[in-house]
Amino acid sequence: MKFIVEKEWVLKNLNQRDVRMIDCRFALANPELGKLEYDQNHISGAVYFDLEKDLSGQVGIHGGRHPLPDINELKEKLEMAGIDQDTTLVAYDNGEGAYAARFWWMLSYLGHKKVYVLDGGYKNWTKANYPTTADVPVFEKLDFQIDLQPDLLADIKDVQEVVSGSYPNIVLIDSRENKRYLGIEEPIDKKKGHIPGAINKPWMEGLHEGYYHSVENQKERFSDIDPDKELIVYCGSGVTAVPNFLALKEAGFEHVKLYLGSFSDWISYEDNEIK
Repeated sequence: MKFIVEKEWVLKNLNQRDVRMIDCRFALANPELGKLEYDQNHISGAVYFDLEKDLSGQVGIHGGRHPLPDINELKEKLEMAGIDQDTTLVAYDNGEGAYAARFWWMLSYLGHKKVYVLDGGYKNWTKANYPTTADVPVFEKLDFQIDLQPDLLADIKDVQEVVSGSYPNIVLIDSRENKRYLGIEEPIDKKKGHIPGAINKPWMEGLHEGYYHSVENQKERFSDIDPDKELIVYCGSGVTAVPNFLALKEAGFEHVKLYLGSFSDWISYEDNEIK
């Protein structure tokens, strides 16, 4: 396994004590829907992690629409879910890819080595008539050790230096759909356009019906990018960029960072240029 696991593997290993399913279903238009869906049914043994309550922090003037959560609060919830460094974590959403990938990135940033995304998500799990339950599990509290990986995270200063030309070997990747990248339309943020110098690789082109494309296909998607260069991926708020981050890692790119604040953070600074 690299970073993505198939539902067949999950079904086979679901009852292992050291395997924990993480339900990340969420809807930006209806933030309470994911938890409601979890309460109705979920994969057996799964615990729910909310994009905005657990995997994001309080929105401020800067930091974007989904800033980093309080690390100690996240650590506490992980511990209450019976998770330690030996626990294999498999995150899933409804097949969008982004919400499960956000959890995957967050745990990778915390230094957890055994975290994966369920390919196909919950909708394809139920399509296969695999078992679900409404039972909410309770686990013994464990000790989760944090080992932050700062090399996975880019901040506003990093991106400003790239835009200024200080680091010509770093590639900025805008993961939003092309219309938003070009500034033709912007349904969420207050300004249109993209960060100067960024290339566009829409995140949704890396998946089909909830499944990630093959490694070979991902390599083809990114074939115009030098694999030896450092990459910084962003989107609108640091959520939908992560499927691209994951796809890049699957394709063999070693030096990838997430600009977690993304475009919503970039435009919060009046002096930052927009193309």
